[in-house]
Amino acid sequence: MIACHLYDNIEIACLYRFPVKLLMRDGGRRKGEAVGMEYNQHRQECLSLKTHHGQRLVALKDISRLEVLVDNPHFMALDFE
Repeated sequence: MIACHLYDNIEIACLYRFPVKLLMRDGGRRKGEAVGMEYNQHRQECLSLKTHHGQRLVALKDISRLEVLVDNPHFMALDFE
């Protein structure tokens, strides 16, 4: 289960379309612009990322850390652990 403060900050990232780097639980990395929250075909809550390869959905349960790649007054990183 994702903590409420994480949802709030994810929404801020999407509102301002922050460029983000995601560190995945499996050790992988993803980069893109946070654009929204959606459900995938498996009904998992996902962060929608705009990437150079198009829009991608990343399940929140698979994210270990989200880092914002620009200075901002809101937050710079979220740990999902």
